[in-house]
Amino acid sequence: MLKVGESIPKFELDVFVVDNIKKIKFSDLRGKWLILIFYPADFTCVCPTELEQASELYGDFKNLGTEIMSLSTDTAYSHKAWHSMSKAVGKVKLSMFSDPSGKVCRMFGTYIEDEGLSLRATFIVNPDGKVMSLEMHDTLNIIIISENIFH
Repeated sequence: MLKVGESIPKFELDVFVVDNIKKIKFSDLRGKWLILIFYPADFTCVCPTELEQASELYGDFKNLGTEIMSLSTDTAYSHKAWHSMSKAVGKVKLSMFSDPSGKVCRMFGTYIEDEGLSLRATFIVNPDGKVMSLEMHDTLNIIIISENIFH
């Protein structure tokens, strides 16, 4: 698991960005601040609001030289389908990384082995590729909280 102060290893993943699917290498992101938002899965009740809000702030962060990207264990095609079917996710302009093997989630320590999903987490990475901040949440507790709010 990556810790604060450690450098992110090299990785390359498929990414969905506003109707396009392409590959991005982490090294392509060096030189900018990076906010990585990990979430469990597409088509869930809490994730659309998180991604919608991040997308609303995306322009402000871009102006500060910061890239915001999301990441889940879903495929880029699932991201694309979710983007076209969800009103909230349809507004998302930020890149959505796809990690179906869980390789990158394992690297960051967010992977839930028994479920094949990621914990909710946010990592802030400096332009040199070092983790400067991380926040991680138990997925179950977030689901229970959201169920209590919506029922």
